[in-house]
Amino acid sequence: MNPAPRQIGEFTDWESRYQSQPVSQLPWFTTEPDRDLLTTLEGRGIDGGRFLDLGTGPGTQAAWLAQRGFRVTGSDLSATAIAAAGDYCRERGVEVALVVDDILASTLSGPFDWIFDRGCFHVLPPESRARYVRIVHGLLDPGGLLLLKCFHVKETLMEGGPYRFAPEDVEAIFSSHFRVLESRETRFEGTLDHQPVALFTLLQPLDSGS
Repeated sequence: MNPAPRQIGEFTDWESRYQSQPVSQLPWFTTEPDRDLLTTLEGRGIDGGRFLDLGTGPGTQAAWLAQRGFRVTGSDLSATAIAAAGDYCRERGVEVALVVDDILASTLSGPFDWIFDRGCFHVLPPESRARYVRIVHGLLDPGGLLLLKCFHVKETLMEGGPYRFAPEDVEAIFSSHFRVLESRETRFEGTLDHQPVALFTLLQPLDSGS
């Protein structure tokens, strides 16, 4: 069997994607906290600070973080996604700063203590990855952490979709500004019958002083 390609293809029109169907039917939608986010927070005793949910989509993870007491900003390229996230957060009585923002030309104001990327990085074109790394590094507090979740190169059942990465790919792409603290194979929760194989990486800025 031939190995799966590491690069599949990026989505380019997120506004149309969010307008095409209810957010609850999108493949990445889940009202449950992401298992890797939860494991990291509990395992490291993280219980406060300023959190950026990058590519927040329908806002479910941002709302959950706000319920746990974090000061949360949710950003997304799609205005329709941000509107849906606003409805979701209001229904749950939580306050989240929701912003339409392109991370590659971001107007966000840091620093954030924690940044969670559940599916943004892995749809960016390869030529934009270095810029993403620089911008995200600039938004993080020097003592902060980037929680990155992307498709794993071992995901072979799904055709098309995001780019796939091996642990060594992520380490190489981020090595100019980050060190890898943890890397593990996991799954993407959502509405699909098949949960895609994912790679979760915990990254620390190189200028953290530790």
